[in-house]
Amino acid sequence: MDISIVVPLYNEEESLPELTDWIAKVMTQHHFTYELLYVDDGSTDNSWAIIEDLRRENDHVKGIKFRRNYGKSAALNVAFDAAQGDVVITMDADLQDSPDEIPELYRKIKEEKYDLVSGWKKKRYDPITKTIPTKLFNAATRKMSGIQLNDFNCGLKAYRNDVVKTIEVYGEMHRYIPVIAKWAGFKNIGEQVVEHRARKYGVTKFGMSRFINGFLDLLSIFFVGKFGKRPMHFFGSMGVLSFLLGTLIALYMIGVKLYHIAANTPYKREITDQPMFYIALVAIILGSQLFLTGFVAELVTRNAPERNQYLIEKEIL
Repeated sequence: MDISIVVPLYNEEESLPELTDWIAKVMTQHHFTYELLYVDDGSTDNSWAIIEDLRRENDHVKGIKFRRNYGKSAALNVAFDAAQGDVVITMDADLQDSPDEIPELYRKIKEEKYDLVSGWKKKRYDPITKTIPTKLFNAATRKMSGIQLNDFNCGLKAYRNDVVKTIEVYGEMHRYIPVIAKWAGFKNIGEQVVEHRARKYGVTKFGMSRFINGFLDLLSIFFVGKFGKRPMHFFGSMGVLSFLLGTLIALYMIGVKLYHIAANTPYKREITDQPMFYIALVAIILGSQLFLTGFVAELVTRNAPERNQYLIEKEIL
């Protein structure tokens, strides 16, 4: 099978028939073999009933329905597991992503050998309250990940099949799938300018809280990707530095007091009356706690079943 088209959705009953017909038209024009996999993320409208009707009319349509709303990441993760096409393409169900972009995305994967191609909605029809925070998060993600993409959160993306079978998307990490793919060893990541269409039906399902959650998810994925299998390198290093800083301050204060005693000169304040004493004490305690945290995290990591799961691309045995 050439293409698996994955469409996560939540309360998008109006757009599904039009989207299905549009995708079928593009697939027929380019002679692609395909499957269209809808993932109903606990919709409360008639979305699932419409998917069942579409299935009776079109054998390419498949569907997965969640019992309740789990989020876009969960929908993508389940769909990735079920996808069978050589190239997997994700898009939103609200008709803001154009199926006409699919052939070029497919070509980039098959002919230019990209692992992942992300869409870039260069001209957007979103309000300024959404576009400005999006640009800030894209800039922060580029800086932290080293991946030079302009639009990490674009729903229109294409993947080689082995990419989606390797990565795991959870929480709200769908925003950072290119980062997850890079940490998994898929570094050939490209970008394609795609059309962003104005929303035709319904309303957006994401509020302002997604920007806070997105920043926290970025920190999480950066830390897990870099130190997930060696937490002692992070916590231990920070702990040792803090402990040494506190110890050096304490030794300095003791040395100064001993000097005054030896020189028989007046010593203005006791060590415990000085702010530096408490700074040193906090640094020593914090350093000890960070080191112990790293030690415990290392024990947990070493006993995790996936501690030695590595991605092998090729073998000659």
